[in-house]
Amino acid sequence: MKFRVLALALFVAAVSLAVAPIAAPQSKTTSSTITVTMKEFKFTLSTKTVRHGSVTFKLVNKGALGHDFSISGHKSKTIAPHKSGTLTVTLAKGLKPYKCTIDGHAAAGMKGTLKVT
Repeated sequence: MKFRVLALALFVAAVSLAVAPIAAPQSKTTSSTITVTMKEFKFTLSTKTVRHGSVTFKLVNKGALGHDFSISGHKSKTIAPHKSGTLTVTLAKGLKPYKCTIDGHAAAGMKGTLKVT
C-alpha cells in the first residue's frame, strides 16, 4: 500500500512539473540613436538596422534646402539648411519606410527603408 501511495505522489509531482507555466522571456526596452544626414536629394543613415524600442533620429541637414524626416506615422519639423534637430519614436519589429514629406523630395530620392529587429 505504501508503494502505491508513493508511486501516486511521484506521478502527481511529475505531472505538476510538466504542466507548470513557464514565464515568457522579458523583452528588454532598448534605446538607440541613428544619425540621419540630409541633403539634395538623399538621406544617409548611420545604420540601416536597429533594435526595436525607442529610436532617436539625429537629423543633420547638410543641404541647401529644408528637409524633414517621416517614419511610422511620425514626422520631424522641417530642418533648415545647415541646422539639426531630433525625432524620437518607438518602433516595433519590421521594415519601416521613411521619407522626406516636402513636395517632390521623396520622388527625387529622399526615401528608404529601415530594418527594425
